[in-house]
Amino acid sequence: MITPFENVVPMGLDGRGIVILGAGGGGIGTATARTLAAAGAKLLCVDIDEQQAQAVAKEVGGHAFQADITDRKQMEDLFANAGRLFGDSLHGIADIVGWAPGGPLDGADDQAIARAFDLNLRHALLTVQIAAPMLARGGGGSMVFVSSLSGSKATPGQGLYSMFKGGLEQLIRQAAFEYGPGGVRVNGVAPGLTVTPGVEMAMTSEFTRRVEATIPMRKLATPQDQANSIFFLLSDLASHVSGSIIHVDGGQMTGANLPQLGDD
Repeated sequence: MITPFENVVPMGLDGRGIVILGAGGGGIGTATARTLAAAGAKLLCVDIDEQQAQAVAKEVGGHAFQADITDRKQMEDLFANAGRLFGDSLHGIADIVGWAPGGPLDGADDQAIARAFDLNLRHALLTVQIAAPMLARGGGGSMVFVSSLSGSKATPGQGLYSMFKGGLEQLIRQAAFEYGPGGVRVNGVAPGLTVTPGVEMAMTSEFTRRVEATIPMRKLATPQDQANSIFFLLSDLASHVSGSIIHVDGGQMTGANLPQLGDD
């Protein structure tokens, strides 16, 4: 007979090593670092801005690493460092990196196309190629990528972003399929409009009102909302979840339309 709580999954990440890509800046990456640290994880906080990486690492008691995540050699160095720090306790990757250029598809020049590709999709492929085999060799683990509602539907003024986030979501499914036999789970979080420092600076009260009217829960997401779902997917609470995209959007994917930022 099973006694009460006998098979309850542990709620924390005690002693598990996790790499956070895009940890600085005070947005979703920083909220994720704080949440995972509170759950007992050992963190490697990565950002292209060295000062921001150091600041969040100091706050959460983790390690800092500066890297351009679009450069294969720097990514190899990054995960070699993670291997030295965590050894077999390396458990997970949280990839928060992305870039949302404005404008329709026909307005995108080659430079914007290359940058959007690198920051939204190509770097995620590098992460899978380099980190997933490491996790498999250590007995398995979890990878979580931050996508967007724009990865599942067309969005006004977000042509490149929508296209490459859609590619990211297919990468998540493909990686889950290929690395699942090695015990590696791969999932995504797709935020609705989230009040990060950068977004908050661009919003007006009228724009906020209009967006909230399209959300069934009638409120915008916070970085903590996204961090909570990232924690879930990294933890054993999601032990049989792989290849999934969780929409953290207050129900917006039920069919509401998002007005374009700046179109007040």
